[in-house]
Amino acid sequence: MSEELDDVLGTFGQQIEARFQMPLRQLRDAVAAAPEANSDATTVARWYGHLEEAQGRLSRAEDDLVLALDRAPAGELEDPVMALADRVNSLVAVRDGRAMVVRHLLDDSAPGKRAPGAWRGASRSVPAIATTPVVRPATVPAVPGRGGMR
Repeated sequence: MSEELDDVLGTFGQQIEARFQMPLRQLRDAVAAAPEANSDATTVARWYGHLEEAQGRLSRAEDDLVLALDRAPAGELEDPVMALADRVNSLVAVRDGRAMVVRHLLDDSAPGKRAPGAWRGASRSVPAIATTPVVRPATVPAVPGRGGMR
């Protein structure tokens, strides 16, 4: 299982390197030196770091769970073991959420993303949407002592 997850981190690392045309370590160094130079690189590097951190915590929790399961009597899962299993489930959700963010940041076709190299000041011409004012019904004044539960 660990190999599979390392492959996920490796795959994201390769995608990041291809996107920014430099090794991940060099990208991280460049972002640390000048975070304002390229906001996309800074954001991707930060979220990839969050993903690595989550994966590390998940791996340690999985190791703890496996150890607890090995020590547990056959067929019995006591509260501490179940708590470890819940922790692993929570950490899987955190890791997967961070992976989705990294995937979104690397997806140039994602909704709301600008094309790579697009000038930030470029505007899109969007037709205006015709709207009409909302007609609200007249309010009826409340009568004291009425309208509540009887």
